[in-house]
Amino acid sequence: MPKILIGISSWADAELIATGFYPPQLKTPAERLRYYAANFPIAEVDSSYHFLPTGRNLAVWIESTPPGFLFEVKAFSLLTHHPTRLSSLPRDLRDKAAGALNKEGHLYLNNLPAEITGAIWERFANSIRPLALSGKLGPVTFQFPPWFHPGPDNREYITHLQEKLPQYRLAIEFRAGSWLNDQHRSQTLEILREHGLALVCVDEPQGLKSSVPPLAELTSSFGIVRFHGRNRETWEQKNVRVSQKYNYLYSLEELKEWVPKIQQMAASAEQIYVIFKNKHGDFPATNARQMMALLETAL
Repeated sequence: MPKILIGISSWADAELIATGFYPPQLKTPAERLRYYAANFPIAEVDSSYHFLPTGRNLAVWIESTPPGFLFEVKAFSLLTHHPTRLSSLPRDLRDKAAGALNKEGHLYLNNLPAEITGAIWERFANSIRPLALSGKLGPVTFQFPPWFHPGPDNREYITHLQEKLPQYRLAIEFRAGSWLNDQHRSQTLEILREHGLALVCVDEPQGLKSSVPPLAELTSSFGIVRFHGRNRETWEQKNVRVSQKYNYLYSLEELKEWVPKIQQMAASAEQIYVIFKNKHGDFPATNARQMMALLETAL
């Protein structure tokens, strides 16, 4: 298996399908995934952030991809302190959780009773176990929101993540730049290393309040880099469509900035996962292919 695996987020995105990335004769999700897996060795499962994966979908993913193919899985929104709709929970837990809804109709992890949170952790772990048993589970990524800042409670939460999911490899992505600023960077990286958690290195718009610096740091045996695009105008906007927030096509020169960084990480890691999240049209697939070619040329 290659040491650097490159792919995209949301291979089944309707906008990507509409661009003609998939040959028109491929009509079913399974056919499209087989085509995708013939072009890329890894894919990010974004839907797991919104709903726990179903056995039916997992079976299709496993059967439609070759040996060695990997899925990087986003952690369920509730487990990353994001607001979550009641309808996103398994049906049998909704009545028990309904009393914890806030006035906006959202659930937050800290407002739920321990019985419910424990069940959610267990259900999430079980939902992705088939991928692990098939040998096709890559890292599980916890993407925390911009309001999740460094502090005693949030640091403690991170330190216990591996205890919650001891059978999986975990990666941590911050959307608040304060975790990696001059004041907190050393402590943040030390915590991640101590607990075997990989820092998700990001390329995203800079110069904004929430901007996370584009570090290339290894804090675990594997590394992960996610490319979100550099659309400064929409990055911090609320209620903006995903395809507009990530509307950015990297130039070759911008991609080249990361080639030595990724190579340096790969020199000390078991494996590096590179995911393009600039979800607008076929931008992620285009840039992923370009990055593959750049890294091959640089070898």
